[in-house]
Amino acid sequence: MLFARTGIMSALIRLTFTLSVIGAAAGLAAPSVTSQPDGQHDFDFEIGAWNTRVSRLDRPLTGSKTWLTYDGTSIVRTLLDGRANLVELSVAGPAGRIEGVSLRLYHPQSREWALHYANIRDGELTPSVTGRFSDGRGEFRGEDTLDGRAILVRFVISRLSAESWRFEQAFSADGGKSWEVNWIAVDTRSRASHANGAGDGVPASERVGGSGGAKPPGQSDSAPSRGGSGKPSPPMKARVEK
Repeated sequence: MLFARTGIMSALIRLTFTLSVIGAAAGLAAPSVTSQPDGQHDFDFEIGAWNTRVSRLDRPLTGSKTWLTYDGTSIVRTLLDGRANLVELSVAGPAGRIEGVSLRLYHPQSREWALHYANIRDGELTPSVTGRFSDGRGEFRGEDTLDGRAILVRFVISRLSAESWRFEQAFSADGGKSWEVNWIAVDTRSRASHANGAGDGVPASERVGGSGGAKPPGQSDSAPSRGGSGKPSPPMKARVEK
């Protein structure tokens, strides 16, 4: 009987120790998706009309230092109660014209946005980049190819002021060890948007008391809002996810 009791006590001690280890591991586990702020209205601030200035690196990942400039407009329209939006980009400069559309779709399960861009010249959607806003900065990443080689794509959106946002695209050919910026678009809200009562320039999940209860952005982004500027035209496969 004493042996049986001793065996039971040993088993209970081992079970308690095992549960303690499991509990500790659970405490160190990565936060669940549901712990992320609901960002389905993160692009509401951008709805409306914008004046767009684009700087595009000619022939990315070739060592080129030549930048081309364009000016024009970006029109952002909301869809599906904020869970999607469509950006229409039209800019022109000495190097020609860039026209395209960017479709952004919100994934409620992952609480991330997927940004897709299509240039009107070929009518094809680029592979999407996905990500979210955090601490006032939007960052979106994906994979693509450029001149037959695999590359990584990073798109960043940052707030310059209440009326201005920056959209920046960069490529990496070494698995993300280094990045080359090839597209910078700065959007400034047009007077027409003010007249129509456009958004306040703050992503919903970054507002105090807003969705997710996060703080307002102190970001300097604008680049990734994938609403910032269209992608470069062929043969440069630069996807511009404005």
